[in-house]
Amino acid sequence: MDNNLTIRQKLELREHEILSPYAAFSDQSQGRDYEEEQCDIRPVYQRDRDRILHSKAFRRLKHKTQVFLAPEGDHYRTRLTHTLEVSQISRTIAKALRLNEDLTEAIALGHDLGHTPFGHAGERALNRVCPGGFKHYLQSIRVVELLENHGKGLNLTKEVRDGIRNHQMSTMPSTLEGKVVRLSDKIAYVHHDTDDAIRGGIIKEEDIPKEYKEILGDTLVKRLNTIINDIITNSDGKNDIIMSPEVEKALFGLREFLFSNVYLNKKAKSQEEQAERLVETLFLYYMDNPELLPQEYFSRIEKYNEPTYQVVCDYVAGMTDRYAVAKFKQLMIPSAWSVY
Repeated sequence: MDNNLTIRQKLELREHEILSPYAAFSDQSQGRDYEEEQCDIRPVYQRDRDRILHSKAFRRLKHKTQVFLAPEGDHYRTRLTHTLEVSQISRTIAKALRLNEDLTEAIALGHDLGHTPFGHAGERALNRVCPGGFKHYLQSIRVVELLENHGKGLNLTKEVRDGIRNHQMSTMPSTLEGKVVRLSDKIAYVHHDTDDAIRGGIIKEEDIPKEYKEILGDTLVKRLNTIINDIITNSDGKNDIIMSPEVEKALFGLREFLFSNVYLNKKAKSQEEQAERLVETLFLYYMDNPELLPQEYFSRIEKYNEPTYQVVCDYVAGMTDRYAVAKFKQLMIPSAWSVY
């Protein structure tokens, strides 16, 4: 190997020696919207991963709901721990299939950056009141393209943004790495939401339909291992990420079981209506009083003529659960009563 090459160039050459021909190679990226000098150490996808990891939006995920609102206990998942579990599953699959782990991890770490406070309850509220609706995966793209870095965005590669934009079930990413994350997202939440629901007394292990347990396994660990093994075995040497029909049917059957018994369970979701009203109230308040937005948001309305609803939506969507509650108390509850 040429000693005159930079560390980055050596790593890029190594990718061609090690990775699958179906992998996304760093030196073949479609690039960024704005040209910038290459790092002499990190290939482009590793650099994207680092930018996401150091972003403010990523740090806020630790105080955003995954499924359970304000659970009593420290061991329930948050949006951040969900993201880390998606990353771990994705990298396990990508490594076994000799795909680009840096790209896979960057997509996984960025896929939920646009999620609202209070999980899908907050998303439903903003989707209802924001003109044009609200989708967290599209908001994640706004975060990395515009909202982070004081309005400059993170200038990520097109492959990373494609994977973030298309991690939901209705569309398909253009890279295998993106497809791995898309599937790992579902695997992660089926796995950890089952775990959290059992811990919270919402369901019991015995409640899980026998037809799924016979295929996937009778414990959380066995089910996760079966699913990951199945994907690797069926995708190895192919230009696609696929599962066997029986395991795929069992995985999505288990997902439907969770929707019926956990995601729509009154005990698990007892406070979601209040959370939706809180988010909706904050949105409407700032629509009526945009001058009370933080200056960096209000200036986008004043100087750049961005629609007020979009700026307000960006601000409210970026809130953590506790910040949204604090703002609601500050704006809606008279100070003399707030001590009660």
